[in-house]
Amino acid sequence: MSDNFIFDKEVSILIAGEAGQGIESITNIISKVFKENGFNVFYTLEYMSRIKGGCNSSSIRISNSKVSAYKEKADFIFALSKDAINHLKKRIFKDSIPENAFIFYEYNNEPLLDNFVNKIKIDFSVIAKELGGSIYANSIISGIIMGILNINLELLQKNLKQIFSDKPEDVIEKDLAASSEGYEKGKSLALGKNISVNLKNEINEDEIRQSEILINGNDAIALGCIAGGVDFISSYPMSPSTGILTFLAKHSDEFKILVEQAEDEIAAINMGLGAWYAGARAMTSTSGGGFALMTEAVSLSGMTETPMVIFLGQRPGPATGLPTRTEQGDLNLALYSGHGDFARIILTPGTLEDGFYLAQNAFNLADRFQVPVFILSDQYFADSCYNVKPFDLEKIEVTEYVQKTSKDYKRYAFSGNGTSSRGIPGYGEGLVVIDSDEHDEEGHITESHDMRMKMVNKRMAKLTSIKYESLPPELFGDIEAENLIIGWGSTCEIIKEALKEINNPNIAFLYFKQIYPLNKSVLEYFKNAKKIICIENNYTGQFANLLKLELDINVDERILKYNGLPFSVEELVLKINELTKGVIL
Repeated sequence: MSDNFIFDKEVSILIAGEAGQGIESITNIISKVFKENGFNVFYTLEYMSRIKGGCNSSSIRISNSKVSAYKEKADFIFALSKDAINHLKKRIFKDSIPENAFIFYEYNNEPLLDNFVNKIKIDFSVIAKELGGSIYANSIISGIIMGILNINLELLQKNLKQIFSDKPEDVIEKDLAASSEGYEKGKSLALGKNISVNLKNEINEDEIRQSEILINGNDAIALGCIAGGVDFISSYPMSPSTGILTFLAKHSDEFKILVEQAEDEIAAINMGLGAWYAGARAMTSTSGGGFALMTEAVSLSGMTETPMVIFLGQRPGPATGLPTRTEQGDLNLALYSGHGDFARIILTPGTLEDGFYLAQNAFNLADRFQVPVFILSDQYFADSCYNVKPFDLEKIEVTEYVQKTSKDYKRYAFSGNGTSSRGIPGYGEGLVVIDSDEHDEEGHITESHDMRMKMVNKRMAKLTSIKYESLPPELFGDIEAENLIIGWGSTCEIIKEALKEINNPNIAFLYFKQIYPLNKSVLEYFKNAKKIICIENNYTGQFANLLKLELDINVDERILKYNGLPFSVEELVLKINELTKGVIL
């Protein structure tokens, strides 16, 4: 082993400690500083369902080149609590941790740590108390990290002032002093251990990167909703969807959005339907257990042909399950929710850019086809953050389909494509009648068997129109490749980086950002594949099953994970290599 430790392309930082120790604050601070230094940044959070205690962690990647996926690799590990080492042991004692990795710890109650070569004990809490209290520990640790990595102290302190601007002046001064103390400690550690961090941009894109935005999945989707013209959201808070509600609430005055924290999920979605009926563009945000209460209202949307946008943030179930972890287990829930037959659309963003643009278009789709539109996401996507170019507002269009009514207006008039003209009360001379019972063209209750058949056929005709315009999947690689990887939603960037590392031209990746309905043109992507592998964060392979049901596509292999954690790049490299070694050029 060399006595010099050089990091020149990428640095990975893993921070673990109790809830309440400021793990997220440290992550936000150092990520912002590195981004402003012109580097690419990615981080994701892993946390328990508690306000204090337990053990949470954040994984941060700082790189010369684009990074947007989770890796297990860690160069610098900060264990801030007594349980941190035990919590991380399955990860930090795997091959993904290089031999020149450093671990900084305060409490050594884990025998495995004795075998860790580069271990450094730092009394974070003692230093913090000397400076005024444990609340300054996050500033100390941020300073240590910046000192080790040789990043400008002034830039760190500028960001600290911004982040803590709502605190009293004396508290801010102590935070700055704490960061200086940590910074000097980090510099001395780097010098004493011969740690050299020489990250440099391979391409001079400093100005471009500094103009980029550092944003997480939930915020990207919430911005997309604003761009889509949302003016009403009614929700009951539920992790991991709460970030959508709080983001829109924070900016409600600026964008004239009416925000209602409903008494429960049933009220939330029904308020949204009422808002659409009155002419608003409405949405609700929830997770699996909360959405289970909404399913009757989803049918109400289907029967009354009232648009609705539903953000469904997935987490492991059933019941409360793992409320702060990740899973792709609610595809079937969204697909089959509600009783009876009616059309719907399910969008599944896998990149921050898609999170924005799909959310924006969800409102156009709901308005145009008068159906419920799902934005299906998950905890990993919600809490993953990286820098992207500002979203292009010229690429978006808010298209409204409400029409002024005439005296002889019929809300459910038959049409060739199943979609009737949608009027709203008070806009025109017509009477806008809707009913949850089966109804005739005017909206009046009927028990006519013939009318029932006609109305069902009318509503289901929308599905043909939607299929015709469904978003196609995005292919990465050669359409002639014999190995075809299938993924949807948040697995996208992880699969892309894994395949980049594998570097096998005979493996292609097909990323689905809309998983229902599927157009038959999708079959073209499969005609040359000799082996189809579907990657999903659930137990049964719900999307693989849907491909078989809808398009008679047989998936040969399934890579499934359902322990509450996302896939890592490293594990997908191993699993994909294992499954494709028999099919080569």
